Amino acid sequence: MKFKTVFVCQKCGYESPKWAGKCPECGEWNTLAEEVKQQESKKEKRTRSFTDFSSEIIKLSDSRAVKETRIPTGIGEFDRLLGGGLVKGQITLLAGAPGIGKSTLMLQVADALAKNLKVLYISGEESISQISGRAQRLGVNNPNIFLHCETNIQNIIESVENVSPDVLVLDSIQTVYHPEFTSSAGTVGQVRECAAELVRLCKPKGIITFVLGHVTKDGELAGPKILEHMVDSVLYFDTEKDNVLRLLRPHKNRFGSTAEIGLFKMTGHGLEGVENAGEYFAQTSARSALKGRAYTLALEGSRPLLTEVQALASPTHYPYPRRVTTGVDLNRCLMLFAALEKHVGLSLDNKDIYVSIAGGVKLKDPALDLAVCAAVISSVKDVAIPHEWVFLAEVGILGQIAKVPLMERRLEEAQRLGFKTAFTAPLSKQEKQHLSGLTLQEITEINELALKLR
Repeated sequence: MKFKTVFVCQKCGYESPKWAGKCPECGEWNTLAEEVKQQESKKEKRTRSFTDFSSEIIKLSDSRAVKETRIPTGIGEFDRLLGGGLVKGQITLLAGAPGIGKSTLMLQVADALAKNLKVLYISGEESISQISGRAQRLGVNNPNIFLHCETNIQNIIESVENVSPDVLVLDSIQTVYHPEFTSSAGTVGQVRECAAELVRLCKPKGIITFVLGHVTKDGELAGPKILEHMVDSVLYFDTEKDNVLRLLRPHKNRFGSTAEIGLFKMTGHGLEGVENAGEYFAQTSARSALKGRAYTLALEGSRPLLTEVQALASPTHYPYPRRVTTGVDLNRCLMLFAALEKHVGLSLDNKDIYVSIAGGVKLKDPALDLAVCAAVISSVKDVAIPHEWVFLAEVGILGQIAKVPLMERRLEEAQRLGFKTAFTAPLSKQEKQHLSGLTLQEITEINELALKLR
């Protein structure tokens, strides 16, 4: 058996026979790390694969789609992200910063699934006593959950074969190593090979697998990008510092949509799903008339989220005025600022402008446009916006107001949350027919909004 020394980029997986300060593939600096790997013959390279899938060649017209049975976890927010539940053989990667709640969520998911399925929970980071202590705090005590602390992938495979679980949880992939490789756990080679072993093991057996992974300080998954290609679903945990709200976003989902968002809040009894996001944000935002604050209903997937847009315009002390945004695209806001200067006549060249989305949520819905404009106008003119107003429209660079998708759903939610007036683009009769307690202010240009805020 022959071995060779290579330098592998810990960012993209690029291999080089010699060290370099900058990766030639991804351009990152100081990411090449020395690894020792086994030399493979040409035949081994040709036959090597991450999976063992094979089938006969058939016509697409002759194929019959097999209906996949969904296995719900009972955690509504989690099931909705996955398209209604889990599929046998599905491999899900859950990534997030340390301490965000990945292990807590997985223990709760394991408890929910263990009512009907056998679960094997493998930890490479915590001892049995630590896991059992967390389980006691969460009220998890199911005899169908088996615990094992192990980091050797070969021993993990042996444990899976002995227990024959229906569900496997591995916490985390960066702690697992393959003994045939001399590199340390967490390196590109180790993460890639250990994940490949899990795919080869769990896919043919139909084992539902959860793989936990850490993220870098830039918010990206630690390890090679190929890891995301090997799994079926990739979920990212996100939050703002000192915020109890956790956002779970799917970046990849072979069995459902990636447009959804899951909301959880951390409590003393673990993570609880925020199924009614509108009411949650309505309670936490303390709705009242304030200068520089406007409300909208932004869509994340299929749900409208009550969103509070805050803007602050203050005299600048710099040669060039500052433009700072949080939770909303900066370039989009710069375009809106230019439209306000051109079509409304606002003087913004002598003011620093700050725009923020309350709650730490990052949104890209075009319905934010009108709310951003309203908040900026309110702050510049020093006029408070009534808290019963909601703004639902897109603003173009020519100052025109455009309609946003799914207006009926947004308006119904606004009415349910107690808003009295909605500023929108002109709507059809069908979109307005179910409104009883909501007054519509249909505008076509941004200067009409400015006149309302005098």
